[in-house]
Amino acid sequence: MKAYVAVTDKDWFQFLSQQPGIDEVNFWKPGGGTGFNVLSLGAPLLFKLHWPDNYIVGGGFFASFSKLPISIAWDAFGIKNGAPTYAALRARIDAFKNPAPSPREDYEIGNIILQDPFFLPRERWIAAPADFLPNIVQGKGYDLGQPVGRELWTQVMMARATGPRKVAEGPVEIDGPMFGEAERGRRRLRQDAFRVMVTDAYHRRCAISGEKALPVPQGRAHHARC
Repeated sequence: MKAYVAVTDKDWFQFLSQQPGIDEVNFWKPGGGTGFNVLSLGAPLLFKLHWPDNYIVGGGFFASFSKLPISIAWDAFGIKNGAPTYAALRARIDAFKNPAPSPREDYEIGNIILQDPFFLPRERWIAAPADFLPNIVQGKGYDLGQPVGRELWTQVMMARATGPRKVAEGPVEIDGPMFGEAERGRRRLRQDAFRVMVTDAYHRRCAISGEKALPVPQGRAHHARC
């Protein structure tokens, strides 16, 4: 299996690490023009802070990638985007845009959806591998079967096992949408990630009326706009 160490905004990390009960996050990309075909389903993506904070501080497990207008990304994930409000999320992403977008432009962003995120306390941050150079601005993949990747994953497992969110042991079988390989313990696909996958399947339109929609799974407090 391969893992991906991605350069992470510290404000994004700190905000999400302070939120209780976060079961999935949107690791967004400010540009919507490129995809993300680095990881297989269920593979780990690890968060590494920008230099000079050259540490891996958490991670999550890849569920899906989608290109969405920023308004729909907020509707789907809310604070799981790593910002307290839509205005704050937009201001953060606008800062990466050149030229600056119009305030009314509902531009697309890339959305890397991660399940079961974990955030390490400062005393358990992990030094980035020696070959993760300062000029790497997006991220770097590691084969967990090779020495560097295996050592990195061992450190991550140890850091998680001593924290409040321990690594699950043994296979997990749960009713509902799944991803990952059964023999390794499949994970339940969270509602918001599933919601986006359904939305993508219908090109963000209601399957019945053809109107633009963001479907809401059964049990949500509000209703689909369809």
